[in-house]
Amino acid sequence: MMVDEKTLAILACPLCKGKLIWVAEQQALICRGDRLAYPVQQGIPMLLSHEARELSLAELEQLPS
Repeated sequence: MMVDEKTLAILACPLCKGKLIWVAEQQALICRGDRLAYPVQQGIPMLLSHEARELSLAELEQLPS
């Protein structure tokens, strides 16, 4: 599954309203500002704070910029 560029352009982090980054290997949308990974399940972004996974600083450093 891939999140297309048009969809990614209109999605934002529900907490800080910041830009999200698509990471295909994790099937997740990442918010660098809040250090959260929102899962994408069956093509649907789960943009709920209780669905998000907190990322460590090491995980953030490994992500593409």
